[in-house]
Amino acid sequence: MKRLHGHEDVLFFVASTLLLAIGGGAWLLGAQDPATQCWTVATVLGLGASVAWTVAAVRRHELTVDVIAVLALVGALAVGEAFAGAMITVMLASGRLLEARAEARARRELGLLLERSPRTALRRVASGVVEVPVDEVVRGDRLLVGTGSLVPVDGRLLEDALLDESALTGEPLPVERPAGEDVRSGVVNAGAPVDLVATAVAAESTYAGLVRLVEQAQAQSAPFVRIADRLAVLFVPMTLLLAGGAWALSGDPVRAVAVLVVATPCPLLLAAPIAFISGLSRAARVGVVIKGGGALERLAAGRVMLFDKTGTLTQGRPVLVDVVTAGPEVDPDEMLRLAASLDQVSPHVLASSIVTAASRQGLTLEMPDDVVEEHGYGLSGRVGPHEVRLGKAAWIVPGPTPGWVRQARRRASLDGSLTVFVAVDGRPAGVFLLEDVIRPDAPRMVRGLRNAGIQRVVLVTGDRADVAEMVGRVVGTDAVLADCDPADKLAAIQTESSRAATIMVGDGVNDAPALAAAGVGVALASRGATASSEAADVVLVVDRVDALADAILIAQRSRRIARQAVLVGMGLSLVAMGVAAAGLLPPAAGAVLQEVIDVLAIGLALRAVLPGAEHTVTMAAADVELARRLKVEHDATLGVVEQLRAVADGLSTQDRDLAPVRELMDRLERDLLPHERADEELLVPLVSRALGGDAATVALSRTHAEIEHQASRLRRLLAELDDDAQPEDVIELRRLLYGLYGVLRLHNAQEEEGAFSLLPTVPDLAGSSRGRLPPER
Repeated sequence: MKRLHGHEDVLFFVASTLLLAIGGGAWLLGAQDPATQCWTVATVLGLGASVAWTVAAVRRHELTVDVIAVLALVGALAVGEAFAGAMITVMLASGRLLEARAEARARRELGLLLERSPRTALRRVASGVVEVPVDEVVRGDRLLVGTGSLVPVDGRLLEDALLDESALTGEPLPVERPAGEDVRSGVVNAGAPVDLVATAVAAESTYAGLVRLVEQAQAQSAPFVRIADRLAVLFVPMTLLLAGGAWALSGDPVRAVAVLVVATPCPLLLAAPIAFISGLSRAARVGVVIKGGGALERLAAGRVMLFDKTGTLTQGRPVLVDVVTAGPEVDPDEMLRLAASLDQVSPHVLASSIVTAASRQGLTLEMPDDVVEEHGYGLSGRVGPHEVRLGKAAWIVPGPTPGWVRQARRRASLDGSLTVFVAVDGRPAGVFLLEDVIRPDAPRMVRGLRNAGIQRVVLVTGDRADVAEMVGRVVGTDAVLADCDPADKLAAIQTESSRAATIMVGDGVNDAPALAAAGVGVALASRGATASSEAADVVLVVDRVDALADAILIAQRSRRIARQAVLVGMGLSLVAMGVAAAGLLPPAAGAVLQEVIDVLAIGLALRAVLPGAEHTVTMAAADVELARRLKVEHDATLGVVEQLRAVADGLSTQDRDLAPVRELMDRLERDLLPHERADEELLVPLVSRALGGDAATVALSRTHAEIEHQASRLRRLLAELDDDAQPEDVIELRRLLYGLYGVLRLHNAQEEEGAFSLLPTVPDLAGSSRGRLPPER
């Protein structure tokens, strides 16, 4: 059935309802003729609309239930049952109005893709630089790309460049590209202005190809088929046979009209859309916007889930994960405080990450003075009495490479991290390691998806294979596809779609083709709208991916309720049809009875708006406040954990100085151990209350006990040793420190995933910057 559009839906409903009401008022006042005239006009109005819908369906070669409404309205006019006809018209009008909302699917548009497309380019000519339309760029043109500008066409760099390629690859960190390397259109120049030579015209460049991929993927998407149309194949001929049989056997055409009146399939037209709308409303409450009933139904049917990595299973921005100091004499907290103080005024993409890390640990920052940016090297300035420099190793640690620098670079290479080196008062102090870390709620989300019926989870990313496989192992995916460009992602969607209904989750422009091609595309838009959210059917507006499992459960429940409401409503209609065929139900009474059946079907459908079996965790306000306080204390102890490794690294069997270990033990007993005891006393019961049982807290309690045990062993060993420790004593101390460090790192990851990820999201202090960062700053 092709519905009316815009205000016509409302006008049709208002007009039919007014005519029915005015006729009813006239009938109550004894004015039979005016009442009949009003009802007749309403019937004719409904007949005209139904005929139009039926003709439109025939032109589309579709079978429609509207033919029943047409016959019922014609029959009502023929046998003088104007009231029954008016009632049918009102039911049809209300059904169209509700359906208009239920099937208001957001179109998959190229709006943001096209808006972001490069439109102009800066061409170098003999007289200087001129701005020209991008379509006028030809191969061989020398172009200037300013800081923050898009590369307009594919080209070859004439000098080194720092590029944010996240729009095409989804990689979280900008990359340094040397002179002579090819660069693709659509990437952003994140460094100084650079020159390049165009190697392709705009229409043949990478970004234009990405737009074409989205268009092709959209063309392959199947339209939503309503439940009513599926049942029409059986319902329409059965109704016509029953009505014709009643007329033929009784010789009374009124019986046929009565059958058609109660057979008007309003439960099909009303119950399913209302259940879907209720499901959409329920999903919105958990932070998931589903674009229409069709998307909701396909989401419920999904069995294979494909994820992009960056910004989806990971944070999508760099996070400080480790501090390596140049020696045990360097305080990592003080080093971080000085660096973050200087970075407060830095525009560099890493600055907010370092400042955020210091803020999380409760460090007091100062405003720097005499700040100077050394282009290509880093940043220098004065913080209080100290001269501080941040940047590349070659600038911070000139000359021969010390062991701690080699160690930091090796760790960065193994973990896919990036480095920021620090010097204080002219002496190298250490290095920060930053990573795009896994979201703490991602593993729980994958488990929730499997509970919701997802049978296969696939990670599809443009990142390198070793990093992608590590993420896949942690979150629990079934397969990992790495080094994928947008075309590869689209091919993966097509392959998986041939086996089962697919759901694709992404957050970048490069994900738009795959989102459009999947059975359901899901975009993360909590940090701002992108082309991916335009191409998607479902948009997560909260910065937590575990809401997706709730959305699937809501979609499944809404679809189940819609089917129940339709079956109950149509079942009762079938009974009423049998009674009408026997001549026991006149058309007017049948119309009223059908309205009662409609109300019952709607009531059943409205259950979809009530809470169901979602995995969303609700916490009391007092528990949220307590958990946030414990989270602040948790963050403040992170520096102590890193100091464990630094002290262990600095222990030597040669000088055997135990003073750093004793100072560390004092800090453990003063700061860390009281916090862990408070977690056991307060956080563990809080998590048990939130999750409805203590099964999820057993591991937390066990690691709390192990931390106490290892700290006790360290305390006893230090008590037994004097300043003349032997080499084997130092080795044992180092073993205990590394063991306690490993337990604490694992325990902190457990708390982030199992406890603090349950907290409602709060505004992101780190901002929304994304991009692939350079290997060193």
